[in-house]
Amino acid sequence: MAKIILRRLLQLIPTLFVVVAFTFIATRLIPGDPVAAMVGDQYDVSKVEEMRASLGLDDPIIVQFWNYLVSICQGDFGTSYYFNQPAIDMIAQRLPNTLLISVIALIIAVIFGVVFGVVSARKQNSIVDYVLTVLSLFGVSAPVFWVGIMLVLLFSVTLGWLPSYGMGSIEKDGLIGFISHLVLPCFCLAIIPMGTFTRITRSSMIETLGNDSVRAMRARGVSEASITWKHALKNALPPIITVIAIQFAGCFAGAVLTENVFAWPGMGTMITSAIDNRDYSLIQATVLVVAIAFVVINLITDLLYMVINPKVAAEAKKGANNV
Repeated sequence: MAKIILRRLLQLIPTLFVVVAFTFIATRLIPGDPVAAMVGDQYDVSKVEEMRASLGLDDPIIVQFWNYLVSICQGDFGTSYYFNQPAIDMIAQRLPNTLLISVIALIIAVIFGVVFGVVSARKQNSIVDYVLTVLSLFGVSAPVFWVGIMLVLLFSVTLGWLPSYGMGSIEKDGLIGFISHLVLPCFCLAIIPMGTFTRITRSSMIETLGNDSVRAMRARGVSEASITWKHALKNALPPIITVIAIQFAGCFAGAVLTENVFAWPGMGTMITSAIDNRDYSLIQATVLVVAIAFVVINLITDLLYMVINPKVAAEAKKGANNV
């Protein structure tokens, strides 16, 4: 297992390098001047040139990229041009807020998606199956920002049940107030992965319920509930677990839009502000941290898949020994 983990970690290096290079190039293609965004409309040309030189923006692109790589290897993610704070400190302040709604949204999506998928598979070709299939298709097709706006219009504007923006605090709003601020952004973020988990669980369960082992258990008189939830669901889990990492990445991506709809103080609103202000350092640091989180989650998912499916572990071990 140690060889497999080491091999996967080494494979992450070129992936992160591509992310760093792409982000660096993409930020330089954003129209506008970061220094002009810092000083505003009224500025002195000589002062602007001086600031550009101090920030290293006058250097050739290849020199800027090399300096950026060296800084990353030394653990320096740069300083925000606009906010004049270390980028990693700003990310550390916002990342827990984005992780909070992303993890809760993923948990909601897994629970409801798996239950709906199992029910849909058990009731295959029934009206329940058709309704759940249509709802799952709607979930994977609906734009996140549109779902967010509809939720605000219904539950905040029309019914007045839930707050429409901001992040509550337990100290000021109490536990109930804090949870009420979480409901809309988390359910908005959970819609797409919930539909995906429903469809994948349904397909996997239909295949598993048609196996000879399931027929043998029915012949022995094992209850349908035990077959479904204890045996069939366990065998149907590997595809679901594989998709969890992808959906968690989707939650992170969706958080950019969701946080802006609900004014949630997380990574999404921060990177939007950074793009508006042409804050190269903050954009690059944010994307790099998110990329690292993605590859680590994918690594953990692969290891869990090996634990659940010994055949995959054996093949991975064979490949590691051949290297």
